[in-house]
Amino acid sequence: MAISERMKALFDASRERAKNPPEDTFKYNLHKFAITRYSELPKWEKQARAMADAIVAQDVLIDPTDRIIGRVFYGKSRNVEQIDPDVAWDSNDVRSIRTVKRTEDPAYAELCDYNLANWGTPGHVAWNWNVILTQGTDGLRRRVTEALDFRANDEKSREFYLGILILLDAVEAWNERHIAELQRLGMTEMAEICRRVPKYPARSFKEAVQSYFFQHIIVMKENPYGGNSPGRLDYYLWPFLERDLASGSITEDEAQDLVEELMIRIDERLYYKDTWGESVVVGGSYPNGSSAVNPLSYMMVRGFMKYDITHPYFYIRLPKDTPADFLRLTADYVINGGNRAQIINDDAIIQALVRNGVSLSDAADYYCGGCMEVGVQGRTSDFLFTGYQSLPKMLELCVTGGYCLVKKKQLEYFAPRPLSSFDNFEDFYASFVDETRRASLACLEYLDVLSANTEENRPSYLLSSMVDDCIARGRNMHGGGARYHDYGLSVIGIPNVADSLCAIKYAVFDRKICTADELVTALRDNFEGHGELRRALLSAPKYGVDDPEGDEMAARISRDVAEIYRSYTNRHGGNGKLVQLSFIWSPEAGARLGASPDGRLAGVPVAQSVTPQSASMTEGITAAMNSCVKLPFELFAGGASTMWDLSPEFAKPEIVEALIRSLFAGGAHFFQGNVTDVDTLRRAQEHPEDYEHLIVRVGGFSARFIWLNRGVQDDIINRLRHAC
Repeated sequence: MAISERMKALFDASRERAKNPPEDTFKYNLHKFAITRYSELPKWEKQARAMADAIVAQDVLIDPTDRIIGRVFYGKSRNVEQIDPDVAWDSNDVRSIRTVKRTEDPAYAELCDYNLANWGTPGHVAWNWNVILTQGTDGLRRRVTEALDFRANDEKSREFYLGILILLDAVEAWNERHIAELQRLGMTEMAEICRRVPKYPARSFKEAVQSYFFQHIIVMKENPYGGNSPGRLDYYLWPFLERDLASGSITEDEAQDLVEELMIRIDERLYYKDTWGESVVVGGSYPNGSSAVNPLSYMMVRGFMKYDITHPYFYIRLPKDTPADFLRLTADYVINGGNRAQIINDDAIIQALVRNGVSLSDAADYYCGGCMEVGVQGRTSDFLFTGYQSLPKMLELCVTGGYCLVKKKQLEYFAPRPLSSFDNFEDFYASFVDETRRASLACLEYLDVLSANTEENRPSYLLSSMVDDCIARGRNMHGGGARYHDYGLSVIGIPNVADSLCAIKYAVFDRKICTADELVTALRDNFEGHGELRRALLSAPKYGVDDPEGDEMAARISRDVAEIYRSYTNRHGGNGKLVQLSFIWSPEAGARLGASPDGRLAGVPVAQSVTPQSASMTEGITAAMNSCVKLPFELFAGGASTMWDLSPEFAKPEIVEALIRSLFAGGAHFFQGNVTDVDTLRRAQEHPEDYEHLIVRVGGFSARFIWLNRGVQDDIINRLRHAC
């Protein structure tokens, strides 16, 4: 796959700009305008006008070789504190809200400190930017104006509509600045394209790409959060390209260059934000269930494979009737795509969404945010992936009666009955589920607090205007405007907990190998001097070897935790939903965890999402996958990732295709993994200056290996590599 001369020059220049970005003054201007120009205005209007002015004040950066206009960088920001540190413009700051909550509620603070309830991070949303492509800002303006005139039933809706109009003015004004600069540079063709879009509907592929990118970088300034994603880029852009190719107004080579320039431009903007995670899902299904794979799907994946870039991620949705050559491309992407592939089972994801209350037609339009959390494009609010809870830590505290094996401290507010107080396994298991429910509901209740604050302090006028049904309801996406308002969190370590529960049942209750107190003593000692007991625990049933007892335990705890989340009804009638993703947290959660009843030693990272623990996959990848597909994937409404690292010698096209087909036939959601050999990773640790190009799959996202912290690097190195 050769890179054209123009694209090579463009990429080289882009990489230099990315490494030396100009100062980012956007947030500085946002604060400055709020407290100077608009300090006396009502809060909603101050928010809208300061945001609009900050958008228009951004630098206009154009290179004569550009075929896509609009450039911003996430470089070093000017210090906002230099303005006035006491001005609370950014009162939606998650950290400040979290600090207040922890200060006011010490029990909640304790839950957070021990990873039992955590975070509250916005982002990971994809909006319906196709509105701009098909209606333009002018058409969107007419819709909002009509709503203002005829459907503004209260002051909140009136303010919401006016806020959108102010932001649309800013989009058009910043575009006018670009047109003026293009005229000055003599770039007549690009000036004509920018006169057309994004103000009016796109008529060609070139106009559609330009319209998409211009609105995207502005929305990302309004909502600067990781995981906010293009979503179904090939799906919405293909009709424009299809017409142009048929008419001869563009060649395939010209279109390919434009696609690659778009990728390079996005990566340039995010070069120093490896974990930021803007993702594109290609392929997939139409609402009627037929394959939506199109020629642009192939072009995008093949183009991405050419470049040493990490953004945007390209994730492949495989529909039920996947074309054979698209499956071959998928396998090639897994093997030769630089550890950036994530493959998605369309049918299983759609079924999980429908079971969670999403209509079938909406479910077909799902996307994955920056990692793999599942939402419906242009119909959800942005609490899709807000943090994680450590289920193994919950089990540790239930076994010890609230004593932390790492901090060697008895918790004050969280003190469940210890394992020694139970006469049978079922009563202990029920208590464990009850304590998990207590922590989970505390986390979900906190998200309601955060959502209410977000409605008031982060109105997201522009993004919300492209989320159904915000305009119809006259509310922003956190004010009840979004069609689906669910909260997604990751409960990590289910495989560890399944193995530990099996070991407790086996050793303490069924075989009477040890008492509960003897088990706790061994855990406190990290099994030093308890080798015989540890060997017995390691011999208990495990999840990951196609063992019915171990697999059923993993399925059981998955069902119970999913039901806890599903049982919560939030402030807008949505629910909690599991997003089974470990992200970078496997080593972090492991470091906060003492030795566990399954024989695991203190500090060892927990399993990757619902993938069996490396130490448990002793019967090979087929047995491990057989165990995995017994989980209730239909209950993982936010998606559930799996990680299958393969040795390079094993990762042949026919084997990778067979693995994907087998895993997906069983109903699993995702396939991802690394194919880089361990020796290369170790050399990269020793000589990072020689391995800036090395990208690895971490857990829902890909990143440059040498930029990851040592704990994450070691976790990737030590994960099991499946071989023949």
